Amino acid sequence: MGEFDLIRRFFTRPTPRAVLGVGDDCALLQSAPGMQMAISTDMLVAGRHFFADTDPQRLGHKCLAVNLSDLAACGARPLAFTLALALPQADEAWLAPFAKGLLQLADAHGCELIGGDTTRGPLTMCITVFGEVPARGAVPLLPTSALLRSGARVGDDIYVSGTLGDAALALRALQGTVALPTDLLNAARARLEQPTARVALGQALRGVATACADVSDGLLGDLGHILERSGLGAQIEVERTLPLLAARANFADGAAQFDAQLGRDTALQCVLAGGDDYELVFCAPPTEREAVAQAALQSATPVTRIGTMRAERGLLLLDSQGRAIAPESLELASFDHFAAAPGP
Repeated sequence: MGEFDLIRRFFTRPTPRAVLGVGDDCALLQSAPGMQMAISTDMLVAGRHFFADTDPQRLGHKCLAVNLSDLAACGARPLAFTLALALPQADEAWLAPFAKGLLQLADAHGCELIGGDTTRGPLTMCITVFGEVPARGAVPLLPTSALLRSGARVGDDIYVSGTLGDAALALRALQGTVALPTDLLNAARARLEQPTARVALGQALRGVATACADVSDGLLGDLGHILERSGLGAQIEVERTLPLLAARANFADGAAQFDAQLGRDTALQCVLAGGDDYELVFCAPPTEREAVAQAALQSATPVTRIGTMRAERGLLLLDSQGRAIAPESLELASFDHFAAAPGP
C-alpha cells in the first residue's frame, strides 16, 4: 500500500466546513465574520508519550483529544485539523482502528480532517487543530472572547474539572512501581489512553472564567503557567484535591485503604503533579460561583474549587489545618520533556 492509497483509504472524507480539504497542496478554511481562529499543535511520539503497544483505536482518540483540550482551554469551538503521521510500516490492521478512534472523536466534535502528511519513520503523530472564538467577549477593551492564561485576579477562586491523577497512577502501575486491582487499573488506563477533552465546558466558561489552562503536564505545573502569565500567586487546599483521584475513592476499602497500601503521598503526587489528565484548571471571581455551577451543569462536567489566587507570588500548599506544605517534601515536579527520563 502506497502513501497516497493510505491517505485515500483511511483519511480522506467529505469536508463541508472547509472550502478545500484533502488532495491539494493547501487546505482552505473559511472562518466566520467576527470570529478569530484558535490554532494549536501537539506531537505524540512512541516511547515518549505512549507505549508502543497502546491500542491503536485509543491512540487515534488520544492524539486528537490532546489538541481538542487546547481548544477547550481557550474556549474555542473546534473546526478542523491536519494530521502528520510517521509510520514504521503501512499496516492496515493498525491503521483501520487508529483511523476509527481518530475520526469518531473528530465527528463527535464536528472537527474535520482537512490535510496533513505521511512518511516512513518511528511511530509519531502530529496534529494541528483549528478552532474559533468570537472576536470580542465580555471583558471591556479585550479584543477576544478567548480564555487566556493571563487574566486571573487576586481573590479569584481556582477550579479544576473532572478528576485528576488517574492517568499518572496508571502509568506507575504499567511501569511496575505500584500494584492496582485489575478493575481500577483498567479504569485508570482508560483515563491515560482515552482522555476527555472538556470542549463544552471551555465554551461555557467564556465570559465567566478569568484565566484557564489545560492540565497536560500536571496541575501545579499548568496552574504555574497561569500564575506566571497573570503575575500572581495562589494557595491550594490539598485536602480538596485528594478526592479528585478516582482510583483512591474506588479502592477496595476506599481512601483509607489506598493510603495504607499505596500511600497518601502517592495520591498527592498523582493529583498535583501527574500529567495526561487533560482536564481544565481555571479561575473565576467568587461572584461567579453560580455561573461556574451553571457552566458545569450545561456541559455535564463536574468542577471542584481547590484554592484562591493571591497577590504574593509563588504557590502555597495548605494542609487541613491551614499549615504550609513544602512541595519538595512530596517530590512534586510536573512533567518536562527535556528533564524527564526517557519513556512514557
